Amino acid sequence: MGSVAVQETLNPFEIAQAQFNTAAEHLKLEAWLRDVLRRPKRQLIVSIPTKMDNGTIRVFEGYRVQHSLARGPAKGGIRYHPNVTLDEVKALASWMTWKCATVNIPYGGGKGGVVCNPKEMSQRELEGMTRRYASEISIIIGPERDIPAPDVYTNAQTMAWIMDTYSMTVGSTQLGVVTGKPLQIGGSQGRNEATARGVLFVTREACVEKKIPIKGARVAVQGFGNAGSIAARLLSEDGATILAVSDSGGGITNPRGLDIRAVLAHKEKTGMLRGYPEAEPISNEKLLELECDVLVPAALENQITQENAPRIRAKIVAEAANGPTTPAADEILHKKGVFLIPDILANAGGVTVSYFEWVQSLQSFFWEEAQVNQHLEKVMTRAFREVLAIAKKFDVHMRTAAYILAVGRVAEATRIRGIYP
Repeated sequence: MGSVAVQETLNPFEIAQAQFNTAAEHLKLEAWLRDVLRRPKRQLIVSIPTKMDNGTIRVFEGYRVQHSLARGPAKGGIRYHPNVTLDEVKALASWMTWKCATVNIPYGGGKGGVVCNPKEMSQRELEGMTRRYASEISIIIGPERDIPAPDVYTNAQTMAWIMDTYSMTVGSTQLGVVTGKPLQIGGSQGRNEATARGVLFVTREACVEKKIPIKGARVAVQGFGNAGSIAARLLSEDGATILAVSDSGGGITNPRGLDIRAVLAHKEKTGMLRGYPEAEPISNEKLLELECDVLVPAALENQITQENAPRIRAKIVAEAANGPTTPAADEILHKKGVFLIPDILANAGGVTVSYFEWVQSLQSFFWEEAQVNQHLEKVMTRAFREVLAIAKKFDVHMRTAAYILAVGRVAEATRIRGIYP
């Protein structure tokens, strides 16, 4: 690259396509298989009329995309965000296909989203919108068809409303239609921490691979939602030093390490990280460039790009978020010797425990938390080792290795099933 850098695409669907193409090349996939796997199987766009508290009716737009059903029902979150687009939902649905295949659980990928700003809506408005959205997408979701879960700005309560709405529609309680539910109505122990715990397990493995002791490892976490805040807590409980954390309003840093429980209490009380007494402020941009052993991007897509990748000084990047690193940045990090644990492996703990929850819901037989975490550790460490072995065999970085593993599995399933009719 000369001084005139080519403008890289930040369209998540184009990025997902590029990552797929790389794996397809390594696997020498047949042209027809590439055509099938490159496209989502179904895309549903719905209008969601919602009564607002002031008596008016607003119409929101919602999506549900099913990318592949070759290995089982579709699985994937629902996000509420003002910037949701159909392309983003298509990208996330295809990432879910590869994620489920990476950790070898019997699902295809799905994703949903509603274009709205939940921060400006009351609980009653959110419930009305969620229930109408659920009834509109109920034509393609179901315990054997497509199982939604929480994602950005949705939670266990959102899932409860969807489960109830779907159950009312079909006339019987269907615990298995969503995961990430409250424990009182068929949720699983350990589901809330699952994404972060999965990040912890693969980070441990990466530290072993890079010969970095996790005790005293210096960690920076961008994004302090469910995955980021819990990952920070679990890593600190493992003896790591959390140098910095941030949320959408900015971050805080302390070179001697943050007391994560105290930081969580501060955020709970004030609603933000800023103003935490025992730390200096730091911007999201600067946090990414801190010198550290482990960087955990746990916010949104496209945080590490070709522009800032040369300044990343972490030894390991563990992607708790979906799509935080662009393909151009992948190459730069790889050349610098940064060990990247890709999103479709690093944050697959969430969907793995969602799978456990679904199995429990269908059987109405529930496991204890220790059992859930034990099964999760087995799945995550096995997947990490399989991906690492492929990275060494093909001499590629971990993202390409994970895609080779995942795309290979889905291609094989598609090939064996054949094309109907």
